[in-house]
Amino acid sequence: MAEIKLATEVRTEFGKGAARRVRRANRVPAVVYGHGAEPVHVTLPGHELLLALRTANVLIGLEIDGKDTLVIPKAVQRHPLRSTIEHVDLLTVKRGEKVQVEIAVHAEGDLAPGANLLEFVQNTLLVEAEATHIPESVTVSVAGLDAGDSIQAKDITLPKGSVLAGDEDAIVIQVVAAQAEEPSADEADEAAAEA
Repeated sequence: MAEIKLATEVRTEFGKGAARRVRRANRVPAVVYGHGAEPVHVTLPGHELLLALRTANVLIGLEIDGKDTLVIPKAVQRHPLRSTIEHVDLLTVKRGEKVQVEIAVHAEGDLAPGANLLEFVQNTLLVEAEATHIPESVTVSVAGLDAGDSIQAKDITLPKGSVLAGDEDAIVIQVVAAQAEEPSADEADEAAAEA
């Protein structure tokens, strides 16, 4: 995974008014924490951060007080109507360090013939991977699965360097039979009248 560099400014003002001023300047308030260090309050460029966060578990390089720091997003707060980023919590990581992150699960292939539906019980998997080699997603083959079949977390082949950190017996994907709608009373009466 490529590292994205963002320009960082340390925040000295706090509170609602200060956060609004930061957002009006097209910057996003953020907190950098981890490794037992005191949290550092910073601001990041809004548009560049929005583009960076399009990639799940993106590795971001920051320069804070002249010191290079690697971080991954831990929590992102968005405005409910405008979808702009309001605040970000960033976790400090080191090269070679293992971190636990959730990665997206994608399905590929065609189900067995019949009226079957694919149901994602979990859209993500909790995995442990090196901070600089976090996989973006994992793809699972559902080819030939029939109603009643399921795929557990332990059945999914993870990318090299990643190990499952969550419940291995958890069902991730299952196949269910489509259920036909029962005709309404009016439709049943019409069908009886036609017969």
